[in-house]
Amino acid sequence: MNYKIIRLVLGVYQTNCYIVFDEDNNAVIIDPGDEANKIIETIDKKGFKPEKIIITHAHPDHFGAAKEVAKKYGVKIYTGEIEDKILEKRSSEIGNKLNADILLRQGDEVEFSGNAFKIIETPGHTPGGICLLLNNVLFSGDTLFRSSIGRTDFEGGDYDQIIDSLLKLMKLPEDTLVLPGHGPETTIGFEKENNPFINNLV
Repeated sequence: MNYKIIRLVLGVYQTNCYIVFDEDNNAVIIDPGDEANKIIETIDKKGFKPEKIIITHAHPDHFGAAKEVAKKYGVKIYTGEIEDKILEKRSSEIGNKLNADILLRQGDEVEFSGNAFKIIETPGHTPGGICLLLNNVLFSGDTLFRSSIGRTDFEGGDYDQIIDSLLKLMKLPEDTLVLPGHGPETTIGFEKENNPFINNLV
């Protein structure tokens, strides 16, 4: 593994923003949800060279700083193909219209430093949310948390869909590290055994 990951906890919803960087400080930013100044300060202090921004789903606490950070570094924004329509709607509602530059589908790969983020479509929390698998690390957005799952009572949420998405994720190796959109890290194996929404299904 020739990359490292740092986590920034941002905004009132304590959203996890991840910066993945390689030995040359090339970087990918995942879910820059708030506090653009804090993200930019970290990038500049560490000497990171951002290549792209990936948004797992179109809730403001996951994309709120994306436009400012993208403009600062001249990078493109990636999100799920279905989710981009929701991104436009939700960002317009808060007066800061945003569309992704690159739209992703199930099975797509986003290259990074000789590796690739593999795209897994995981609807349920939102209609077009995605998870990102980089080798044995899963960035799960708000689909899967430690001992919990994403809410489905927001607009566009669907409980049956998120269960199907979770069952898809449970097919990953048990030692897969899960880095969620909120809260602490976990593993697929731990969730199979301890997540009350999952352990009676697998």
